[in-house]
Amino acid sequence: MKAIKGKPFFRGVKLAGHKAPTENLPVERAEPRGDVAIPLRQHAGAPAEAIVAAGQHVMRGELIARAAGAVSANVHASVSGEVKAVEERADGRGGRCVHIVIAPDKVCEDAFLPPLSAPDAEAIVERIEACGIVGMGGAGFPAHVKLRPPVPVDTLIVNGAECEPYLTCDDVLMKHRSKEIVRGAKYMAKALGVNNIIVAIERNKPEAIALFEQTDLTVVALKKQYPMGAEKQLIYCCTGRKVPLGKLPAHAGVIVQNAGTAFAVCEAVERGKPLFERIVTVSGGGIASPKNLICPVGMPLSDLIDACGGVKDAVKFVAGGPMTGTALTGAESVVTKTTSGFLFLTREETNADAPTNCINCGKCADVCPMKLMPMQTEFYTNAKEYENADKYGGVLSCIECGACTYICPARRPLAQAIKTAKENLRRKKA
Repeated sequence: MKAIKGKPFFRGVKLAGHKAPTENLPVERAEPRGDVAIPLRQHAGAPAEAIVAAGQHVMRGELIARAAGAVSANVHASVSGEVKAVEERADGRGGRCVHIVIAPDKVCEDAFLPPLSAPDAEAIVERIEACGIVGMGGAGFPAHVKLRPPVPVDTLIVNGAECEPYLTCDDVLMKHRSKEIVRGAKYMAKALGVNNIIVAIERNKPEAIALFEQTDLTVVALKKQYPMGAEKQLIYCCTGRKVPLGKLPAHAGVIVQNAGTAFAVCEAVERGKPLFERIVTVSGGGIASPKNLICPVGMPLSDLIDACGGVKDAVKFVAGGPMTGTALTGAESVVTKTTSGFLFLTREETNADAPTNCINCGKCADVCPMKLMPMQTEFYTNAKEYENADKYGGVLSCIECGACTYICPARRPLAQAIKTAKENLRRKKA
């Protein structure tokens, strides 16, 4: 089916691509050189609760931590071997959480679930929940929760926009596993009870678009615009519908799932394979040999660095993309279900200029895709008046795309202020 031209959205920014180093590379498998450390907080909601103990032998795909609460996700062993410890560790992103540390063996025994044959809607959702599948675009919201929306919906959008610079993991997956993504999308559509499936891809991925044009799904070719991959912008560009402030995409009749999530759903239904590995883009001017690697969850960043020939002139490590990713404190971070990439940026690829006073130019508001006032958020956050940061800056409606920080001529840390205000408002509510 010939691709439909998507609508542009207003505001946002235009970014340089930086995808060339990896967009045409095949996927290579990376094996851990030592222990893996699987975090129990790698999804939105409550951390999973460990059900294994030190000294226990586990198989690849075996359940090692059970979802805790309505919004949580199961965690599975990404290797077979012996559990060395269940302990709290730094996550490399400035926080700490419990990790299950496993020493891999050479046997690599698998513990997959039995494949499903012609499953009904509830069986599909139950399998997705059992396999611990989450949104793999970065947010990590448990997929089974999304597939039980609070209101009826009529459309499923498979998000293949991948608008972040440098990252190519979704593009590579779509080019090599399009048939599985289509089948996974159809399983999710069946679970939702909808017939309308849209595959949304930015126009800078012509090969992926061409592959999905050969399917019976609706393909929308999107303008290269940041943040095109954000749910609310994507829904508008594909359907013309607007998600009201404070509401979910389901209230516009739409559910959005990442292309990687659709692939994981296909694997779970047809092979009984839990989500314990993913494709990760390793790129940036500071890594010797950029690659797309399929890695087990819990694999240390140091092992990925070795697999890519080592670091050369990097001054900043980032988990995810440069716009929405998290700067790392070192190489102790590990791959999680939501790790789309690790970037090693040189001084030329970063801006280390010290922030200066706000000049009230309004550029941050001009580019904000949610039509918010980021400068007000920062002002009230610095004053620790977090309620006013929402009242006057609309911080709770922010999608944290980072466009405001990118465009600011004074180099104000606007995105950081937004995250600080949100965290304090969440704590107060709790």
